[in-house]
Amino acid sequence: MAKVTVVGLGPGSWNGLPLGTYTILEEQQQMGSAVFLRTERHPVVDDLREKGIVFTAFDHYYEQSEQFAEVYQKIADHLLNAAREQGQIVYAVPGHPGVAETTVQHLRRQGARAGVEVVIGPGHSFLDDLLVHVGVDPADGMLLLDGTSLRPRQLNPSLHAVIMQVYSPDVASEVKLTLMEQYTDDYPVTVVRAIGVEGMEKVLTIPLYELDRLDWIDHLTSVFVPSTEEEAVVHRQMWRYVEIVSRLRDPEEGCPWDLKQTHQSLRKYVLEEAYEVAEAIDKDDPFELADELGDLLLQIVLHAQIGAEEGTFDIYEVIRSAADKMIRRHPHVFGGGREADTAEEVVQNWQEIKAQEKAEKGLVQRSILDDIPSALPSVTAAIRLQKKAAQVGFDWSDIADVYKKVKEEINELQETSGKSDEFGDLLFAMINLARFLEVDPETALASTNRKFRDRFQHIENSLRERGKTLEESSLEEMDQLWEEAKRRS
Repeated sequence: MAKVTVVGLGPGSWNGLPLGTYTILEEQQQMGSAVFLRTERHPVVDDLREKGIVFTAFDHYYEQSEQFAEVYQKIADHLLNAAREQGQIVYAVPGHPGVAETTVQHLRRQGARAGVEVVIGPGHSFLDDLLVHVGVDPADGMLLLDGTSLRPRQLNPSLHAVIMQVYSPDVASEVKLTLMEQYTDDYPVTVVRAIGVEGMEKVLTIPLYELDRLDWIDHLTSVFVPSTEEEAVVHRQMWRYVEIVSRLRDPEEGCPWDLKQTHQSLRKYVLEEAYEVAEAIDKDDPFELADELGDLLLQIVLHAQIGAEEGTFDIYEVIRSAADKMIRRHPHVFGGGREADTAEEVVQNWQEIKAQEKAEKGLVQRSILDDIPSALPSVTAAIRLQKKAAQVGFDWSDIADVYKKVKEEINELQETSGKSDEFGDLLFAMINLARFLEVDPETALASTNRKFRDRFQHIENSLRERGKTLEESSLEEMDQLWEEAKRRS
């Protein structure tokens, strides 16, 4: 059976080259069999040349391809073909064959199918020297990440992180920006180049924002990011927030108010916080919006914590359910056989998929109005009820008829001396009119409320400047100040 023996060249120095690797290379040379190197860009390669080791390197694949994934697959294909043709070959990689070597992973996955045995030989990873230098025991918890494909979701500030493949200033810049999504701009990171290689080694601890400003970054460069419990970093993590809320509900050391809460008792707070989020949106204040969204998030996490204590659901089930639903209801984005080129088509898909989900759960829809929650605010509920009815043709055909209906309801209200039912009918007709005018009644009324608040507060402030209170002022004086406020707005 054909065979590929994979060996590691160590972190860079001749002293770091494993004896076992050199022995295998010498034996291969004596037999006249092929030796392949993933890259010539490694300090020990010149020493191998001096020792008479002949090899073929794959650096040309890096020049021919734009994506690393393509490079690594081409190298693996080349090696498997060479092994089948020659029977036995050796493939040498920087460091250790089992650490951050995508080509080796390809060989191990594809070797059996190709009829090639893949044997992992000796190696010495740069990690050994790096961790000794920074004084870290990996048993404390450590992440090993690829700088060319780093994602924020891979990071956990409570663990040390070693980021490899930071082979150029461009990669360093991308790594910096990704780290800044989790860490502060001045967070200390250690940049390591050619660790253990005399005359080439560089180790420098710098603030994160300077990471891509170093002029000596190359293919032998890695970045060490130490773990932290610093609040400015850790408090950005969702898991930390879940821990905080869990602590609030701790039976022994928790908060008496939080411990008393149930799903039902929190119901009003969910609504209140949602309205405060809406108010921040209306104010167009991003900082207040972020703050209010945090208050709304507290309600979500609190409900999830109560669910976890009851054994019904937890925050991870909430997130999983939401993620599944978004993927399922967006087949035009995540793949699912449906297309949607317009917002209207997206809504149509959404409704059809939602109906299918209910059918699969055995929920019988007795009315097209069933999916409109009864707990919605009345204005929002009225809009949705009218839109649902309009979808099946139960609607006015002309806006003139809507105006006529509004006048009819005003007359009925006058005739009945202002009964609640008739007032509700008038509001319902006005909401219908807003729908025809393509005006959101909730937004319109919120705007009017803000205007009223601003103008009335102008009255209060103006009277205060005159040394008067509202009670000491006449309606005429307040009307004059109201008109003044209108002219100013």
